[in-house]
This record gives sequence, C-alpha cells and structure tokens, in this order.
Amino acid sequence: MKNFKPTVTLITVAVALCYAALIAVWHLYVPRRALTVQLPGADNRPEGTARKADDVRIGEFFMKYAELPPSASPLTGIWNGFRGKQFDNIIGSPQPIRTDDAPYAEQWSVATGEGHAAPAILNGRVYFLDYDESLNSDALRCFSLETGKELWRRWYRVPIKRNHGFSRTIPAVGEGYVITIGPEGHVMCCDPITGDLRWTLDMQQTYHTEVPFWYTGQCPHVDGGTLVLAPAGEEVLMAGIDCLTGEEHWRTPNSVHYKMSHSSVMPMTIGGKRMYVYIGVGGACGVSAEAADRGALLWSAGAWQPSVVAPSPVQIGANRILMVAGYGNGGALLQVNHTAGRWTASVTDRFKPNEGVACEQQTPLFYHDRVISVLPKDGGANRGKLVCYAPDNLRTPVWTSAADERFGLGPYLIIDNRLFVFKDDGELYVYALENGGEMKLLKRQRIIADGVDAWGPMAYADGRLLLRDAHKLVCILIG
Repeated sequence: MKNFKPTVTLITVAVALCYAALIAVWHLYVPRRALTVQLPGADNRPEGTARKADDVRIGEFFMKYAELPPSASPLTGIWNGFRGKQFDNIIGSPQPIRTDDAPYAEQWSVATGEGHAAPAILNGRVYFLDYDESLNSDALRCFSLETGKELWRRWYRVPIKRNHGFSRTIPAVGEGYVITIGPEGHVMCCDPITGDLRWTLDMQQTYHTEVPFWYTGQCPHVDGGTLVLAPAGEEVLMAGIDCLTGEEHWRTPNSVHYKMSHSSVMPMTIGGKRMYVYIGVGGACGVSAEAADRGALLWSAGAWQPSVVAPSPVQIGANRILMVAGYGNGGALLQVNHTAGRWTASVTDRFKPNEGVACEQQTPLFYHDRVISVLPKDGGANRGKLVCYAPDNLRTPVWTSAADERFGLGPYLIIDNRLFVFKDDGELYVYALENGGEMKLLKRQRIIADGVDAWGPMAYADGRLLLRDAHKLVCILIG
C-alpha cells in the first residue's frame, strides 16, 4: 500500500503531459500552407447566375416518382378546391355513407411538413401543397387516391419561418390545370397529369400585395376557366387570370384600399347578379362576375373591419351575407340591395362571440335553412361547441352539442345528410342531421393518435375522406 500513492501521481503526470502535447500539436500544425484568396469569377460561374435570398423561382424543381396513366384508376370523383364543387362544403355522394358501429378503415397516410393546407382531388389523384422545411421549399405533391403513393412533386425554394406551421391553402384543380398559392403569395399552375409547369405569378411583385402575418390563407378560386385572385395590392383589389395561360383578363382597381386577409373569394348571386364576394382587411366587397362588366366593383362595406379574418363569407338569404372572425370580433350580418340601378351594402346586425354565431378559423355551413358552426374559445358557455342557428335569429342557437363535445378549430362538412366534424386533436365525430336543426351523434372515432392542430379542411371523393393534423395526412374509407 505504501507504493500506491507515488504510482497514482506518476500516472496523473503522464496523462497531463500527453494532453498538453496534443493541444500543442493541434495549435501548431497547419494542414494546408499554400492557401490562395478566392477571387470573384474564379469558379467560372456564368455571369448573372448569382441568387439573392429573395430570388424565388416558382416551380423550378421537379421529381417524378411513379406512373399513373389516366386509365389506370377507376376513380372519377372530384373535390376541385376550397369547399368542394359548389363552394359550400356540402356533398351529395353517389355512394352510401357508412354509419354502422364498425370503425372506418384507414387506406393510407403520409407525413407532411408542419401546416394546415388541405388536398384537392381529381380522377384518382390527390393534390396537396406542402412545405419541406429541410429544403425551405413550397412543394406541390401529387398522390394516388387509391394507394397514397406519391406520383410526382414540383417545388421551389422560399425560405420562411414557422408561424403556426407553414402552408395553409387548398389547390384548385380541373382539366388541364392544378393551381396553388404558397404562404408568400406565389401562384403556380401545373399540368395535373404530368406535373409540367404551365405558368407562375408572384403577387407581391406583380400586385405589391402585403402578405398577412400568418401567411397567405386565400385559396385559389376558379370560375369557368378563369382564376379569380384577390391580391388586394396597392392598385389591384381583384384580378381574373386565364387558368391555362396565366394571361390576365381583367382587374378591379383597389379604390377601397383593402389589404389581403386570410379569407377566400366566394361566388354568390344577389339580385340576379353573379358576383365575387371577398372580405379583406378593411371591409367586404362584391365584384361583378358577369361577362358584360366582369371585374367591376359593385359595392363595398367598411362598417365591420376585423384586423384578422380567416373564414370566408356565407350567403344565408336572397341578399344577406354572414361574416365571422376570431379574436373577439364575433360576427356580422351584411345586407346587399340593388335599387334604382345602384348597389348598396350595410351591416344590419353584429354580435360578440358570446352573443351569437361566430367562428375563428372555419367557414360556417348553410344547410336546409340552418347555419352550422363551432363557436370560438371566447364564445361563452357554448365555447368550442357545435352549434346550429336559424338565419332569422343568429343570436340564440336552436341546438348545441353536449358539454363533452367541443371541437376547437377543427373543420366540418356535410355528406349525404351526415355532418362530419374533426376535433383538433384528431378525433372524428359523425352526426345525423334531423328536422329543425337538431343533430344525433352516430359515431366518434380516433383517426390520428395524439393529433396536434388538426385545423386543415377535409376533402371527399369516391367514398374516401381525407383529413390531416399539423404533421400527417390520412385517407379513410367511409363509403
């Protein structure tokens, strides 16, 4: 034992000397002595190819993963964009919807970038605007509706920071085009079969659009082969673009000085006049959709001006429009009249979220003379509940869901007199719609385990319902 202490001391000294030697070598050794300064142009890069951080080249990259010939899929269903074919989130399906106790089967699922964008569907193909955080890129992804296999992807780099996710919009798809709007207002049109790039448009550069704080939430609206945009820029409020060529056909001057909101353009017919109705930051407006004066501003109303509005306007009568928003804004009823050749619009009622119908993110449904919504978190005793109102009394609900049936910011739609509501934690509820606006709960099923922020709208075609949360897209068979 008496020799133990000297031995330990020698070992400690030896280890210390070794480490000191290694540190000295690391500081003194130069692996490359003949270094030269890299001068501009020494890499032989062609002149003019330097890229700035904000130099976005929409649609510049493409990857094809698999083939799906047009005749390969027997599926012919269409969910052509935001709120479906009739822009109302109401579908009469040719296939019966299952309401038995057996759970709906999952057909497939795919991981997504963080966001709340939702899919469009055409002839067995699913189109979905995603954001790839590893590549800092918007990405239009095309999948098989039957298998969930990715067919192709077209993307472009646009570095942005996470802000409650990234992408938020739904493509518009039809014969010969699929059109997307990215978080920073980049519009891209591709061939829906091949993914070939047709044309692009940057709303910030072209129209001097000010993109909202939580990025672009406006979904592309197509009317008879014309893409209708509401850039709400310095000079242009609304514009009509040819879906196949990208040529601008008409524009509406921004005489009302609205700015872009998260709301989308909705088609309505009031007083026998077809029009595009939009809620911007600054108020609501109606623009003619008729061939004789398409693009003409018919009316505007600035009495109700939420600083943030995500839901789109809903027509609930011959000349009445419901508008709702979150952050304490509640709702308002707009009446539009046409007398003596002059259009007028006025707010006839407005209510706080705890005083009447409201919704923070989703657009309410109007079905069988009833307004259906989910109240926001500041909606008083009925906060988060599914509610139903008569259009002549938007302050007192005729029905509400049970105390334990609260849904947050999740989406809802109607298929064959069945109301599907997706809770923001990934649980699906199915109600039967009965006379007078009451609803009977038929089924509830966990679709996404530990779901997070399931806010993206649902899509339906060919007996298949597509749902998502912030990180995952799921296809279930309900037909």
